[in-house]
Amino acid sequence: QVQLVESGGGSVQPGGSLRLSCTASGNIFSIYTMYWYRQAPGKQRELVARITRGGSTDYAESVKGRFTISRDNAKKTVDLQMNSLKPEDTAVYYCYAEIIIWGTDAPTGYWGQGTQVTVSS
Repeated sequence: QVQLVESGGGSVQPGGSLRLSCTASGNIFSIYTMYWYRQAPGKQRELVARITRGGSTDYAESVKGRFTISRDNAKKTVDLQMNSLKPEDTAVYYCYAEIIIWGTDAPTGYWGQGTQVTVSS
């Protein structure tokens, strides 16, 4: 009933930039907080950034000042602008959102399929 589709991943040299996008679709009544997570090989999935419906944001310490999360409520999208990328940012990046579907009154969490980001010289 709900799909989250990420785009924008790829390969970039250290110091470069990438912009990830995630679009939600389906039987959606409302979207609460939207998140970006990442998972590097052999490591646990970690929170990168989150943004509330009202636009309040939080970031992992490792990305503060380099990454910016934003959303468009009308388009049901969340973006992650990543600047000054480092090799340690290499990971699969996942979109996650708390969504209320029509006919229910409590949010359910949904994951995207992930998009690979590789930072290497």
